[in-house]
Amino acid sequence: MNGASDDPVPGQVTASRDAETALATPLTAVQRVYAHVREGVLAGEFEEGAMLSENQIAAELGVSRTPVREAFVQLQGQGYLRLYPRRGALVVPVSLSEITAVLETRWAVERHAIERLATTEQAGGLAAMREAIDRQAALLAADEMVAFSATDREFHRAAVVATGNLILLELYDSLRDRQRRMVQGTVASDPTIADDILVEHRAILDATAAGDASTATRLLQAHLERARQTLVD
Repeated sequence: MNGASDDPVPGQVTASRDAETALATPLTAVQRVYAHVREGVLAGEFEEGAMLSENQIAAELGVSRTPVREAFVQLQGQGYLRLYPRRGALVVPVSLSEITAVLETRWAVERHAIERLATTEQAGGLAAMREAIDRQAALLAADEMVAFSATDREFHRAAVVATGNLILLELYDSLRDRQRRMVQGTVASDPTIADDILVEHRAILDATAAGDASTATRLLQAHLERARQTLVD
């Protein structure tokens, strides 16, 4: 009998079962601490330069100091914390060199994406950028600034996705946590910056949709430069 079968593909079944198992498996104490502290750093709840106490985190999560210490070591390896024996863990500030490197990489990737989007028929990419702006506007109106910062990259990522270049997207996604932390830092420094971000996003989208690659990339460059200045001042 001809026709496509409705039976699931074996690989899909395995992936689905793996996902279900992962959801059903409770986190270890170390994983809980790691997730809690990492999210606190990314969301700006643990400010740059702050000292985190093992006892404080252990009490917050109802665990012993041992998993806290293990999670701190993992986070130090990823550059989020710097450990000081008998004192705790310092939340490592984002360095000037990291800010420069991230924004230079973003400019290279996003400029290419915006140029492609402005000069080709990519209705889906433009729609995704518009949806991201709408979500950010709703979050700003609700004063959900942490979520606003986390959503910021969706606008820029939509243009990268539209290129169809998976290697470029993989490179861009590797910046995810650094982008989120930097955006949170800019918003935290001055809440009115969130309004400016939305205005700039809309202007970039309008120029891109109009097929004006020159104006769109100029606006993008100014958008990234404002972020740099806010972070380094």
